[in-house]
Amino acid sequence: MNKANLNIKNRIAKLRKQIDEMRYQYHVLDKPDVDDTVYDSLTRELRELETQYPEFKSLTSPTQRIGGQAIAKFQKVRHQVRQWSLQDAFSFAEVKDWEEKIQRILSARGGPALGGDKEKMADKLDYCCEIKIDGLKIILTYVKGEFIQAATRGDGVIGENVTAQIKTIQSVPLVLTPPLTPPLIRGGELKGRGDITVVGEAWLNKEHLAKINAERKKAGEPEFANSRNAAAGSIRQLDPKITAERKLDSFVYDLDAINGEFPETQIEELKFLEKLGFKVNKEYRHCQNLDEAQKMHDEWAKKKDKQNYGIDGLVIKVNSKKLQDILGYTGKAPRWAIAYKFAPEKATTIVEDITVQVGRTGALTPVAHLRPVQVAGSTVSRATLHNEDEIARLGIKIGDTVVIHKAGDIIPEVVEVLKKLRAGKEKKFTMPKECPICGSLVERRAGEAATYCTNKKCFAQELERIIHFVSKKGMNIEGLGDKIVEQLLNEGLIKDAADIYYLKQGDLEPLERFAEKKAQNILESIERSRSVELPKLLYALGIRHVGEETAVLLSKKLEVRSKKLSNLTTEAQKITLEDWQSVEGIGEIVGQSIYDWFRDKNNFDLLKRLEDGGVVLSKKSDHARPAAAGGRAGVRSKKLQGKIFVLTGSLAGLTRDEAKDKIRALGGDISSSVSKNTDYVVAGEEPGSKYEKAKKLGVKIIGEEEFLKLLE
Repeated sequence: MNKANLNIKNRIAKLRKQIDEMRYQYHVLDKPDVDDTVYDSLTRELRELETQYPEFKSLTSPTQRIGGQAIAKFQKVRHQVRQWSLQDAFSFAEVKDWEEKIQRILSARGGPALGGDKEKMADKLDYCCEIKIDGLKIILTYVKGEFIQAATRGDGVIGENVTAQIKTIQSVPLVLTPPLTPPLIRGGELKGRGDITVVGEAWLNKEHLAKINAERKKAGEPEFANSRNAAAGSIRQLDPKITAERKLDSFVYDLDAINGEFPETQIEELKFLEKLGFKVNKEYRHCQNLDEAQKMHDEWAKKKDKQNYGIDGLVIKVNSKKLQDILGYTGKAPRWAIAYKFAPEKATTIVEDITVQVGRTGALTPVAHLRPVQVAGSTVSRATLHNEDEIARLGIKIGDTVVIHKAGDIIPEVVEVLKKLRAGKEKKFTMPKECPICGSLVERRAGEAATYCTNKKCFAQELERIIHFVSKKGMNIEGLGDKIVEQLLNEGLIKDAADIYYLKQGDLEPLERFAEKKAQNILESIERSRSVELPKLLYALGIRHVGEETAVLLSKKLEVRSKKLSNLTTEAQKITLEDWQSVEGIGEIVGQSIYDWFRDKNNFDLLKRLEDGGVVLSKKSDHARPAAAGGRAGVRSKKLQGKIFVLTGSLAGLTRDEAKDKIRALGGDISSSVSKNTDYVVAGEEPGSKYEKAKKLGVKIIGEEEFLKLLE
């Protein structure tokens, strides 16, 4: 390299360092030490030099924050470390229950070194309490101290690659401060890919949210309900330039994996993250006990709205990393942390109308249409009223002023009618005598609160039935969402679920918002679904009262030995009502529903048309991967053949669905209720009433460790 080029290279390196220091002062420490015009001028010089001397370009240069082309879609990425959700608590009593539970676990697992009994264990528990930011979770990976990937949480295992979008957030460092060296891993397996993985929150401040919403309103676009909604929408922009315009910010709060030693406490971890150059929320507190945590919670409940970012609670974490490791994780959440949410918000609004929706079973559900109101950070304009009895209980009328509550900050419901505010113009609501969709008569069946449309061919019912049929738990036909199913029905291309298997490319391509590729993808998904396991088919058929577990019981009772659906019909006709009702886990009402369904000619016709459309029954082994060299393909141990299991409480090592799959794979059965016929009750953490019933009946109860040994 000649002297001139060396000088240029050095100038570029110094510019990058100076600009990054200014960025850190401004966006991380909130202490700008230079005017914006100085920052802009240096950045402009750096960009010109990099353009003139492309050999010195770097992906971690400050000029690359708003770079790259818009992408067609987000790529899926597998997280190096499993991502978890937090258990929620909405009262101090729930938080105290959480503490008692972890004390019991530590006493059982910690051994003499940790004190043993509950009282001593309580003395060892101190907490790190952090503000719970209402933003979008982001997972950042660095290799050799350089930023290489950002991902969304997704389902905890697979997320979306949003690297280009997160690069636009100025508070996210592209290069870390200290050197990092060989991996010590906590919370999962790093698999040698990264030097450090951190977790944080991307958020949009309230001032920017107000400006964006004003612009969206002017353009006739829907406004963002809250800062989290806006952050998620901004990060999911395929063009990173649009993300950059939103001026997102970030807080980082956790280390998932690091090349080096983990700090010994959560407090030390937050300080370490600051040293690396991340923006860490300063409002964390070391609390010696839960009373101090409650005090902090009460303080922030009063002042949360004064901050420039959304806050929806407090995260309480066991401070000691050693104790965190002993406590571990459930199938869904870390045991060592809990999200102590602020009390669910309530608001008053007006019931402007009450309409009725029709579901797949024909049930009519009244829905309150509300004057839009902000509750718990989002706009609420509708709330379910469940059924006629609930309307009578509330005494609700059209025009009433009502109190709306978002239970768990998710589902809006009417909890009270303020009758003293009535003006005398309110109108009484009565359930219709005819279906609002097809005009058929409705009926309320004896012993039920719901009212039903009597027309089995009602458009609304058929729409919901097909949506249920194609769902993930049913036939799993990807691409056939609710809107597309409705579009196909409206266009007359399908009239029931069986018609899906007769669709052609030429049927789909001419449809609005369709193209050759979209049509082809849907047809490929339909083709994959033609081979289906019997329990999934039985669930997809939408037989009343038949969920996933009951579908498994049905499949075993039917003992279908052929791939043909006509064989399913033949077997079903042999089974009497008494036989169905005597099956363990089915009972009288469900048995009657199954018996009636398999004696309805319309349902036989549906099965026949599905068979003619190429749908066949399969077993899991039909799709199993070939055995390893020298192994025997298709051979399965049936060591649990005929054994009935009931699961209660949460398991640490696997999810409920994973446990069920393992039992079934070994020939065992799952039941949702405990009886004398139950062989094992698997009791995880916080077992329910099934645990007590098993003790009364003398049914064998096993813990997770014994259960896992049984599966070996």
